[in-house]
Amino acid sequence: MQLREDWHFRGLVHQMTDASLLDRLSGGGVTAYIGFDPTAPSLHLGSLLQICNLRRLQLSGNRPIALAGGGTGMVGDPSFKAVERPLLSAEQIDANVEGIAQQLARFLDFTPAAGTSQALLLNNATWLTSITLTEFLRDVGKHFTVNQMVAKDSVRSRLDRDDVGLSFTEFSYMLLQAYDFLRLNLDHDCTLQLGGSDQWGNITMGTELIRKAAGRSAAGLTSPLLLRSDGRKFGKSESGNNIWLDARLTSPFEMYQYLLNSDDATTPTLLRFFTFLDHATILELDDAITSAPQERRAQRALAHAVVTLVHGEGAARSAARAGEALFQPAIAELDEVTLLAVVADAPTTTFSRSDFAAGIDAADFVVRCALAKSKGEARRFLEQGGVYVNNVRLEPDARIGLDTTLHDRYVVVRRGRRELRLAVVA
Repeated sequence: MQLREDWHFRGLVHQMTDASLLDRLSGGGVTAYIGFDPTAPSLHLGSLLQICNLRRLQLSGNRPIALAGGGTGMVGDPSFKAVERPLLSAEQIDANVEGIAQQLARFLDFTPAAGTSQALLLNNATWLTSITLTEFLRDVGKHFTVNQMVAKDSVRSRLDRDDVGLSFTEFSYMLLQAYDFLRLNLDHDCTLQLGGSDQWGNITMGTELIRKAAGRSAAGLTSPLLLRSDGRKFGKSESGNNIWLDARLTSPFEMYQYLLNSDDATTPTLLRFFTFLDHATILELDDAITSAPQERRAQRALAHAVVTLVHGEGAARSAARAGEALFQPAIAELDEVTLLAVVADAPTTTFSRSDFAAGIDAADFVVRCALAKSKGEARRFLEQGGVYVNNVRLEPDARIGLDTTLHDRYVVVRRGRRELRLAVVA
């Protein structure tokens, strides 16, 4: 399948400087880059669209460049930001760049086996921290007017606000990014920059600098920014925290559940943006959303595909099993990290180890876990067979001891399907 057909089907094009660009990419041989800001030690789910775009380009015979912003990260991109980003130390940025580099290696082929499509991983600190201020002003700044820079939508919103404004540091960011594109064009024959639609102004500054300073042509292409149906930015949890690609920051189970809970309106777009499923499969899943929404087939396919892409097939299968284990005895087989992720929203009751060593009466245990108001009510729940410990029905005459614990300190207690508690042995 031609790249042009695939990208239009997936809705990956928001703006492009050249109408023939997709045809050239379909033919292969184009070197293209995307920049990644090292504002954190990990990329997040919101970054995955651009990572997938680089992967799609490489699979079509083009050469991708992943550019870590070790230099621009010292300044911070103001594009459509309500306030100025806090500046990170050089040590923080270096550590973040290292983390990002390790993650990108999962998605792109950086080995010589890729031939002319071998991906490159570069850091713009290489040139941005070595050029002098006077050189930069003379060789880059002279090609742009302040009027032109002020007119960019990416910064105009800040300039129109009396309470925030825009520092000169942030104002210079678009020139730094334009210089990145020039350097990549001269050093690696890079003729295309990709990014989200919020990067359009920065990208066109780069194409113009290449034209003026080097007498060459270059192109830009942006993809739509993805928002959830409620207007919130995609890739953030209900609490506002990012869904990170680093399993130490966001477990595969948490990522799986986030995607599994995608609403019906957004899921078709997510399937196109974040998976490599073929068109027929995606259209079939679109139909399933309408014909059998209760089955959530599309959401399950989305969650499995994305977690597999980021963490591997094994992690995706484990995440799916963990979700199912919430109501099955298999919960006892989960590792500690996954178990805690599964019951993360459950209220917690802490017990002393001596209590568990002596054994706790079942009815007393249910009351102390706040699943009953009195021992009498607790006994009634137990006699009705409605209380479960680690998803095994709790008998009225049972005692809860250390042999009941998971990982020597946890007991998952449930009444019915909705009332869940976690008992923790201190």
